[in-house]
Amino acid sequence: MTRESSNDHEANADGTIDASPSGPARRVHVRRFRLSVLSGPDAGAVHVSEGARVAIGTHESAELRLADSTVSRFHCEVTLADDRATLRDLGSRNGTSIDGVPVLHAILRDGALLTLGHTQIRFELGHDHVTVPLSEKERFGTLVGRSIPMRALFARLARVASSDATVLVEGETGTGKEAVAESIHQESPRRDGPFIVVDCGAVPHELLESELFGHERGSFTGATARREGAMEAAAGGTLFLDEIGELSLDLQPKLLRALERREIKRVGSNGYRPVDVRVIAATNRNLRSEVNEKRFRPDLYYRLAVVEVRLPPLRERSEDLPLLAEHFLSSLGAAGRPGAELLRTPAFLAELARHRWPGNVRELRNYLERCLALQEPIPIEGEPIEGEARRDDGAPLTIASNRPLREAREIWTDHCERRYLVELLRAQGNNVTAAAKAAGVDRPHFYRLLWRHGLR
Repeated sequence: MTRESSNDHEANADGTIDASPSGPARRVHVRRFRLSVLSGPDAGAVHVSEGARVAIGTHESAELRLADSTVSRFHCEVTLADDRATLRDLGSRNGTSIDGVPVLHAILRDGALLTLGHTQIRFELGHDHVTVPLSEKERFGTLVGRSIPMRALFARLARVASSDATVLVEGETGTGKEAVAESIHQESPRRDGPFIVVDCGAVPHELLESELFGHERGSFTGATARREGAMEAAAGGTLFLDEIGELSLDLQPKLLRALERREIKRVGSNGYRPVDVRVIAATNRNLRSEVNEKRFRPDLYYRLAVVEVRLPPLRERSEDLPLLAEHFLSSLGAAGRPGAELLRTPAFLAELARHRWPGNVRELRNYLERCLALQEPIPIEGEPIEGEARRDDGAPLTIASNRPLREAREIWTDHCERRYLVELLRAQGNNVTAAAKAAGVDRPHFYRLLWRHGLR
C-alpha cells in the first residue's frame, strides 16, 4: 500500500504515487490480488480483488461466489494488509487447505493453492493497485483519528451517510461501533430525526420483539397499555441495533420482513404499519461464520450487509493514541485538574503506545478517567511474562495470563518487530530511507511500520 498526498510526491516504477511525510495523504493504493479457479464446478473463473478483503463461498454476497456444493456459504476470506496476504477459514464444514495443509488462519505465499471442498484456487499477487480515498479530516461526527485506517474509514462513512442504505458495522468490543452509527446519523439527511439504540444482547429474549416492534394492550401479561417499539420511535431517523448477532432465530425473519418491506406488526396486532427508518446494525461476531453455523439467517445477513464497515482495533492504529487521549481528556474535563498535565507528556503517551488495549477505545477512556481521579498516571494493567523480554523502558513485557495463544503470539511478534525497527533506525543514524533499504522494503511500507508502532 502506498500513499498519495496533496503536495510533494514522487512516482514509483509501477505507477503508484508515494506521499511526502510532510503532507496528509489523500488516497492509498492497495495491491490487487487474483484468485483463479483451477478445478471444480467453477473451473476457469477468475476474481480480481477490488479492495483489501475477499470472501469466498456459495452465498450470493461472497465476492468470489462458487457453485460447488461442498463449499460453505462463507467458506473463507483472504485479506491483504501491508502487502502480506492472510487466509482465514470462516468455520466451513469441509475446511480449507493451503498447498495441501489444513489451516484455520495462515499467511499466503504468492502462487499458493487453496482447496475448498472439490474446488482448487490459485492465489496470485498482482502488480497493479486499487485506489482507496482518504479523508483529509481527523474527525467524522464523534470519531477521531489521523491514522490511514481511520481516514479511509472516514471517507467511506462520508459516502455512506448521504444514503439510506442499511449498514453493518463489525469490530471488536470497545472499538466504538455505536459512535460509528451515531456519527453516520449526525452526518446524514436524517440528522434532525431521532437516534434510537437497542442492544439486542441486553434485552431479555422474551421482551425483545416488543422492544423492537411494540405491543398492543393486553397482548401479554403486564401489557397494560399500547406501546410503540423502537422501529416506530425511530421514524424519520436512525435505529441502531447493537450486538445483532445475539438476535434469536425466531425473531430474525420478523426483522428481515421489516427491513425488506419497511413495515412492522406490533405484538398482539393483526395488521402491519409502515415505518420510515434507517437501520444500522453492529456486532463483535463474524456473522459469516454464524451463517455457516446456522445461527444467523443468510438472507438477513445479506439484507443487513448492504454496506459493511469494519472498525479497526486500537492496536492497528496506535498513531491515533495522542489524538484520542487529548479528545478523552477534554471530554472528561481535565483542564485545570491536578495531575492532568502529567497525562499529556511524551513519556506518558509513549507508555500508552506500548499497551495493546484489548478493550480498545473504551479501555483507553476508562484508564484515563482513573488516572484523572487519582491525579497521576497509574500502571497499565497486565501481568509480567516469564522470560527475558523487556520493553524499551526496561520493564517486563506484559501479557494477561488468560490471553489465547494466537493473541499472545501477536503480542510477542509486535514486540520483536518494534525492537527491530528501533535498533535498525539507531544503526542507520535515524535515516528512514537508509533504514528502509537495509530492511529490504520500500519507504512507504517502512513509514507505515513506524506509524503502527508509534515511532513516527
